[in-house]
Amino acid sequence: MVTPPEKTPPADEPTPTTGVITTGWRSRFDLRPALARVRDSATAIVQIVVAATGAYTFAQLVLGHPVPLVAATVTVSSLGLVRDARPRRVAETVVGMLVGILIAEIIYVVAGSGWWQLALALGVTLIVARLLSAQPGFAIAAAIQALIALTIAAGAPPFLRLLDGLVGGAVALLVTALVPRTARRTELRDALALFDGFESAASTLAQALRRGDRMRAERGLEKARALQSRVDAWRTTLESSIGIARISPFLHRQRSELARHARVQQSMDLATRNLRVVARRTLYLSDDGVARPVAADLVGELARGARLVADSLDDISLEPAARATVRAVAARLDPEAVLPGAGLGEHNLIAALRPLAVDLLTATGMTYDEARRVVPRI
Repeated sequence: MVTPPEKTPPADEPTPTTGVITTGWRSRFDLRPALARVRDSATAIVQIVVAATGAYTFAQLVLGHPVPLVAATVTVSSLGLVRDARPRRVAETVVGMLVGILIAEIIYVVAGSGWWQLALALGVTLIVARLLSAQPGFAIAAAIQALIALTIAAGAPPFLRLLDGLVGGAVALLVTALVPRTARRTELRDALALFDGFESAASTLAQALRRGDRMRAERGLEKARALQSRVDAWRTTLESSIGIARISPFLHRQRSELARHARVQQSMDLATRNLRVVARRTLYLSDDGVARPVAADLVGELARGARLVADSLDDISLEPAARATVRAVAARLDPEAVLPGAGLGEHNLIAALRPLAVDLLTATGMTYDEARRVVPRI
């Protein structure tokens, strides 16, 4: 039996998981994904280094603690490298760790340290943490700090680690405000990523309708379904930015702009859901292979309106132009008037565009009632 040759990735194409580019029998590592990760985490890295060093130094030099390990570990664990850097999340993590340290200190004072005391501290900490919070990370953070506190407790005064933990938590919150992790530029980048995906999905659906192409309709539905992760990413970054702006003196002026972006984000969340409805109806209609240029034009015009909404995020003066563009489309979305005599399926497609247009109008600053009145009654 002849063994078939192994398949290799196309030349100069990076594999999705390793970032390795293959060229014939040779391969080289693609540094771009790795460098992108470092770039995206640069502020968080600076934040963690400053906070951990500051907490350790303060506890050692000012409070006179010989080895304030807990002060540093609390700052590192509470800040982390996650996207969500809201002060509330940081504070919740700090509270969880302080709970673990307190329980470990009490057990150390009452029973000393050893293997069974360690088991007792971990068990009690996990039970108490689960009672206090539904977040699994809260309990794990508490357990880790209980483990550290009880392990290094020998020979140290009682409750010294708890004081170190308080120092670490205070410094973490201070650095969150003074070294903001989530800047407006980061939030805007996530927003534009969503709008890029939205425009791509809508444009693909418009092409499918224009050509009666089922394969393009399937691709458009796939793109529309993939938008939810971008919606969630923007929401997380935006909520983090708003939370930090409330306490950071450097981001105070951005609060009103972030509030406007939050309104757009909520509207786009609904718009992506309605786009998936449009995509499913487009796929259903594309089975017959018939071109539908009128519906294609309407979808394409809504996509252009969404692009103007995206541009208005960075320049509010473009918001009226975005509103006018979407409004011109929304005012025509009467299925019978646009496609007189057409079948029920085509009318349903036009009807599905109506809530999508309303969502885009609210993204431009109109209230829901105002946007709803733009769409003709049917």
